[in-house]
Amino acid sequence: MALINIYTDHKKRIDTAVLLLLAIGLIGYINNFFLIWLVLGAVYLVSFYEANQLFGVQDNSLYAYAALLWIAAVFYPYGDDLFVIAMVVGASLVAYKPSMHWKSFLPFIYPTAGMLFLLTLYKDYDITAIIWLIAVVAGADIGAYVFGKSFGKTKFSETSPNKTLEGVGGGILSATLIGFWFGTEIVSVEIAIIISLIVAISSVFGDLFESYLKRQAGVKDSGNILPGHGGILDRMDGYLFGSIVMVVLLRGLV
Repeated sequence: MALINIYTDHKKRIDTAVLLLLAIGLIGYINNFFLIWLVLGAVYLVSFYEANQLFGVQDNSLYAYAALLWIAAVFYPYGDDLFVIAMVVGASLVAYKPSMHWKSFLPFIYPTAGMLFLLTLYKDYDITAIIWLIAVVAGADIGAYVFGKSFGKTKFSETSPNKTLEGVGGGILSATLIGFWFGTEIVSVEIAIIISLIVAISSVFGDLFESYLKRQAGVKDSGNILPGHGGILDRMDGYLFGSIVMVVLLRGLV
């Protein structure tokens, strides 16, 4: 009966989550680079649009630059290097064209960095690493909800009043325990635990950063494309930080 009540109260959210999981499962099963590049590209461009709205950027020409950057990621092997190049080009344009507001630079940091590192994670470590990342971030989200509802008393941050320290701690613990099991497909148990723990912490702050942007913009969600969830950024926030941290740690510790 309790499960039925939970489903009734969160029907849209649960239905959307199930459809997303099925789609992700199918894409992962096919495991084709161009399909994943195409899907991530669509996610990136929608996220880029939502970020522009949150930052208050109204320059449609930026979408062409974002699309060109993603196309370049097909041919250039190091997506994280492309992010650095985007930073250099963006800073140069802002300096060269005084009419271009410095805020136009921001969407090329967030969500661009996380999406390019996510593609790099797949290129360098295959679909297993993506599954690992999903397990960690999803584990942190679900664990935080369960522990927060059950034991939450202490406010975690003014940025996100609904988050509790107990919930965040429980989420990180859950993500580490779930994540390291997937990580051992790539690295040793000890390294898998370390990476899962740090990625889980980074995903919490990815979610917190998204909450900060929404509070600054005065909106509840980054968009409305996902029924019951909001926008793409509302679902990608933890992955955008987690992908960067995972790539860096895998390169540094393995």
